[in-house]
Amino acid sequence: MESLYIVMPAYNEEDNIESVIRQWYPLLEGKGENSRLVIADSGCSDNTHNIILRMQKEGFSKLKAFSKGDKQHGPKVLNLYRYAIRHGADYIFQTDSDGQTNPAEFDKFWELRKENDAVIAYRPVRGDGEDRKFVENVVCLLVRLFFGVHVKDANAPFRLMKSELVDKYIGRFPKNYNIPNIIFTTFFVYYNEKVTFLPITFKPRQGGKNSIDVKAIVKIGLKALGDFMRFRKGMR
Repeated sequence: MESLYIVMPAYNEEDNIESVIRQWYPLLEGKGENSRLVIADSGCSDNTHNIILRMQKEGFSKLKAFSKGDKQHGPKVLNLYRYAIRHGADYIFQTDSDGQTNPAEFDKFWELRKENDAVIAYRPVRGDGEDRKFVENVVCLLVRLFFGVHVKDANAPFRLMKSELVDKYIGRFPKNYNIPNIIFTTFFVYYNEKVTFLPITFKPRQGGKNSIDVKAIVKIGLKALGDFMRFRKGMR
C-alpha cells in the first residue's frame, strides 16, 4: 500500500496546531503503514512543540515533530521534503499549519495521483487579503517573464507530489532557499512533468499571526529576482 507523508512547516502556531493536527491526521487512514504527519517546528518560541509531543502521547502515533534546522518557512519545507524522501514516502503532500486549507479537499487530489506526478492547488479566492493576492500575481508574472511558464498560483501550500519527482529536482536548491515551492512549480511545468492544477478554498488565518508580513515578502521577492536569473541559467 502506498505511503503518504503529510508535511507542514510551523512557526509559533500554538493557537492552531492542535485543531490542524486533529483535522489532517485522519487522512493517514487507509494509506500505507509507513505514512506520517510530520511538522517542522524548529525555532518556535511558544508552546507549539509541546502540544505536538502531548498529542503523540495521546495516541497520535504517526505524528512526528521535526525540530532541527532553520526557523524560516522555505528551509523547513525543503527539510520536510528531504525527510520524507529519506524515510521512503511514496507521496508527499505539503500544506501549512495555520488552518487556512481544508482537509476535505484532499481526496480529489489523491484520486488523481495515478495519472499525475504532481497535483497542485490554485486559490481563486484568497481569504488572507488582497495584498497577498497581489504579491502572488506578481510572482506568477515574474515566473512567466523569466521562465516562459504560465501558472495560476505558483506558491499554493496544498500540493501532492510523487516523492521521486521531488527527489528529481531537490538537489538544485541551496540548502536554505526561501521560496522552494515557487521553483518546484516552475520546474514541473517547464520540464513538462505530468502536473494538474485544481482549485481550492483558502480561509483567513484561524489564529496566531503570520510569521512573514508583506514587507518581508517584498524583501524576499527582490532577492528572488537574482535567484530566478541563476535558476534560469541552469535550465535547458
